[in-house]
Amino acid sequence: MFHLRPTAELAERVLLPGDPGRALALAQKLIVEPRMFNHHRGLWGYSGAARLDGEPLTIQATGMGGPSAAIVLSELIELGARCAIRVGSCGALHPDLALGELVIARESICHDGASRALGFEERIPADPALTAALTRGAPDAHAGPVVSVDLFYDDARPDRTTGALAVEMESATLFAVGARAGIPIACVLAVSDTFDREGARTRIDDDALLTAAEAMGAAAVEAFSWFSA
Repeated sequence: MFHLRPTAELAERVLLPGDPGRALALAQKLIVEPRMFNHHRGLWGYSGAARLDGEPLTIQATGMGGPSAAIVLSELIELGARCAIRVGSCGALHPDLALGELVIARESICHDGASRALGFEERIPADPALTAALTRGAPDAHAGPVVSVDLFYDDARPDRTTGALAVEMESATLFAVGARAGIPIACVLAVSDTFDREGARTRIDDDALLTAAEAMGAAAVEAFSWFSA
């Protein structure tokens, strides 16, 4: 592999946060005695037995944006990953979403370049069976479409007319890579940003984001357990 250089065994089931720091925090919370799986290029990853069910679990950061996520997931699949769940953050588009709440992406609207380069022009669904298991793991989460974009700082970001609950940067690409490889991919997100009618951003604080991240990580591991049962 060019970008991932494993230093521990890869599990067949993988959580995919974007942030390397979140990968570390989730590994400390969800894995018994986590071992570093990758540190090359600052893309931290960890492997070990999940506290929930004792089964192997890898948590691997993808970095920011679709191109980086595509590289990481493609190499994980080449190494033996067989299902994955993105555990990331998002900006709320629906007015009912509050900071820290969870959103399950049933599909992603392709406003990014990477998913379109992979052959998906409009929308791409998450894997339905893995998403159903994720909904069971996070029954209070909002579920529906999200929209994937390339730019974080963008005054022209998608508005509520898209029908998307939230906006983020990686899910469309991950769904596309998974679909091309025949690997089930799902996605759960924590609302990290809200916007008022004038577009002013309110950002979640670090402690609240960590709490939300731990909740979605736990829900994702439960989903893996039900999905493989």
